[in-house]
Amino acid sequence: MSATPAQPAADFLALFDARAEDSFHEARASAARAFAAAGIPGRRLEAWKYTDLRPLAALPVRLAPEITDVARLAAMLPAIAAPRIVFVNGKFSESLSTFSDGKIFSGLAAAPSLASHENAPLAALNTMLAEDGAVIRVPENVDGGTLVLVHLTIASVDAPVFSASRYRIDLAPGAALNVIEYSSGQGVYWNNPVSEIALAEGARLGHVRIQAESVEGFQTATLFADLLGGARYEAFTLGLGARLARSETQLRLAGAGAIAHMDAAQLLAGAQHGDVTTVVAHDAPGCASRQTVKNVLDGRARAVFQGRIEVARAAQKTDGYQMSQALLLSPDAEIDCKPELEIFADDVKCSHGATVGALDPEQMFYLRARGIPGDLARRMLIRAFLAEAIENVADVPARALLEDTIDAWWEQGR
Repeated sequence: MSATPAQPAADFLALFDARAEDSFHEARASAARAFAAAGIPGRRLEAWKYTDLRPLAALPVRLAPEITDVARLAAMLPAIAAPRIVFVNGKFSESLSTFSDGKIFSGLAAAPSLASHENAPLAALNTMLAEDGAVIRVPENVDGGTLVLVHLTIASVDAPVFSASRYRIDLAPGAALNVIEYSSGQGVYWNNPVSEIALAEGARLGHVRIQAESVEGFQTATLFADLLGGARYEAFTLGLGARLARSETQLRLAGAGAIAHMDAAQLLAGAQHGDVTTVVAHDAPGCASRQTVKNVLDGRARAVFQGRIEVARAAQKTDGYQMSQALLLSPDAEIDCKPELEIFADDVKCSHGATVGALDPEQMFYLRARGIPGDLARRMLIRAFLAEAIENVADVPARALLEDTIDAWWEQGR
């Protein structure tokens, strides 16, 4: 059941009815029917009990316009020396992109099909209205290097806008790729991307996501990933933008010996709300998953971590672990943590934990007693808290961009 009024859903359905049919119309129509029945998720749903989407439901429904100011957009790109694919308001920007190898990258129209994702209302909404996207394929036993995927959302001066893009990454057996996904924007908007990842036997994907949206904007990102035998998925998500953001990952370990490491960090201040939700399904034996989520919260910020590990009866020798750690810099900050384990196998090693605390006054005193100013001492302790997660990012350009993004966040007076 949804707690959200029906009118916003009706407005989105009207946009779908007005769009021209394409090769994905059957999947889009199926998603539209599912979205019409479910609407925008409300807090009566267990998976959404900690994140209230009513502010999104109050936004006027309008697709994002085309932006042609190249100089303005170029100034928003991340400073990293790697090939990049840029999307502006959900549409591919050839002038800002520096990657044109058709063997690896193609537009959404090249996808053989479009999954409707009927059981995930916001992903179904994306299926209905996504105008563009990327299909990234790496052939067997090829190392695709590092690729930057940039999403920029620019709102109109007079009205909020809605943007939806679709991304698919397919790695053939033994293939490897590092993807740095960066999202930013200006103004009031709702960015609702969907990513789909398929890793064949022995493939490896390093995936760093940096959510630096406008502090007036909203982002609801959904990621679906399937890993076959021996595949490895190494992910890190940094969230520090948006008024409200939710990063949801649904990952399936479908082949024996697959491994997934999914770390995340959220740096929130003011009245920001950040939600990290993961569902990891262990469907094959001998698989391992690791999740560590670190939150730094100031002001009246609120963070959510919902981590669910599902172990099927056939998934013997499963090794699953999740940890949530929060550092509260204000008495008004809040963290909601809900770890879950659902285990049907009998030979497994699964655990979860959570910690919540403030800066250690003894550590602060130690640093201050050695002449370190209070603001710098505070910053040093927070960076030490985050260091463990960031150090696990193996790709050097990605780790450097993470460090630079966090430094920029501090320079804004946090």
